[in-house]
Amino acid sequence: MTGEAQTGHPTGSLPMQAAVQRSIPGTPEVVEVSIDQPGPREVLIKTVAAGLCRSDLSFIRGLLPSYAETPFVAGHEGAGIVLATGSGVTSVAPGDLVVAALSAFCGHCKYCLTGHANICFAPETVRAATDRPRLSFEGKAAAQCWNVSAFAEMMLVHESQAVRIPADVPGEVAPILGCAVVTGMGAALRTAQVRTGETVAVFGCGGVGINAIQGSRIAGARRIIAVDRLPAKLELARAFGATDGVVAGPDTAASVIELSGGGVDQAIEVIGTTETCQQAIASTRRGGTVTIVGMIPESERVSISEFDLTAEKHIQGCDMGSNLPPLDIPFYCELYRQGRLKLDEQISRTLRLDQLMEGFEALDSGEVTRTVVVFD
Repeated sequence: MTGEAQTGHPTGSLPMQAAVQRSIPGTPEVVEVSIDQPGPREVLIKTVAAGLCRSDLSFIRGLLPSYAETPFVAGHEGAGIVLATGSGVTSVAPGDLVVAALSAFCGHCKYCLTGHANICFAPETVRAATDRPRLSFEGKAAAQCWNVSAFAEMMLVHESQAVRIPADVPGEVAPILGCAVVTGMGAALRTAQVRTGETVAVFGCGGVGINAIQGSRIAGARRIIAVDRLPAKLELARAFGATDGVVAGPDTAASVIELSGGGVDQAIEVIGTTETCQQAIASTRRGGTVTIVGMIPESERVSISEFDLTAEKHIQGCDMGSNLPPLDIPFYCELYRQGRLKLDEQISRTLRLDQLMEGFEALDSGEVTRTVVVFD
């Protein structure tokens, strides 16, 4: 798997339509991109659907500088049908319906071997700079969003990212399993490890927050307090398992403390702002746990100096819900098939790839839970 990017379509590569950003910040354009054939331990997927996540909007706006390389193909929440596999692939085969999970992992490093595959960043899961790129545009290598780039007609990913799911899971709900569901459910079940009878506050009731609420419900939390600036989101949260709702404002923490009888056992923050992180910390009881899921821009800082550090509150980060894709995604599919996990109800709107920015405008306004791009 060696060689350099060439102009046009390199030998063996395939043309496709994809949403490309020429600059960051910038606006994605739907143009022709070349995608390479799968190399060792790689899987080529025909995209069926791709979800719009707030992280995508952060990439587009340049709020996450680690993705400042251009040209850049956005989108990280995708699902589709396996078209071809490279040598050494044993977990999937052509024709399988798969979710393109974000968490690529090697399977043998210290993180993988201790159950933390979600934070494995082994270089073998991506192509080297000296190899032919997976994606190319106008003769240049195109950067992949989280090594997925779902806003495209095809995806080329490491084998560990292609998770086979039952064929009866609808294609347009399958992509949210790769980000919104594993992150939110995992934040509650894996990272926070919500226990039966605990009180939980979830700050933010978008795609990830709704699933953190569902995870808390499935774990047996006795009270789940949803916090959001939009009353309509709070009503939606109740449909997914929230027992109470608090409209975000200056008195958010006081309201949560009152409803929970002195502070929640677990606070899960999924927005990623200084204000919401501090509200989550303030809302937690002495000895409670705060799980920060939201991606905080580098320009923002969260201060803990104003809080009583002798209260022994635990503050922890969360990467993709501490997920183990080959285990968690099939498990969530089974919960869905049993009627215990709501997926269909999360899809507010479907659209075409050329309507991408309309979807992001709706996401930014807070009027949707999840919008999905559907491919023919």
